[in-house]
Amino acid sequence: MHTQQQHFFARRLGLILLIANVIGAIIYLVRTSLSWAIPQEHGLVPITGEPFIWFAGIVPVVIVFFPLNLIWGAHILLSRKWQNGYFWLSSAAVWFVAVWIDFAHH
Repeated sequence: MHTQQQHFFARRLGLILLIANVIGAIIYLVRTSLSWAIPQEHGLVPITGEPFIWFAGIVPVVIVFFPLNLIWGAHILLSRKWQNGYFWLSSAAVWFVAVWIDFAHH
């Protein structure tokens, strides 16, 4: 019975972390969208503050989610509970899509 409770807790924690990563990816996109190129202004402004705005938008998100996901992934590897890795891999996919969307707008 004790292992069933641990399994339930691990699954619930994985779901919570996945939801947190989705929210973090949305925050990332909102913050970095301030630096997205405006199609009508393409080529008109030779120097912009775009890199600084992008960097300021990404730093808080990276400071929170990179260590969190690194620790989460290390825990999955060390505990060898591979079924818990599905949420972690889903989180990686969420971040991949968010970064793809961001870079598609530059």
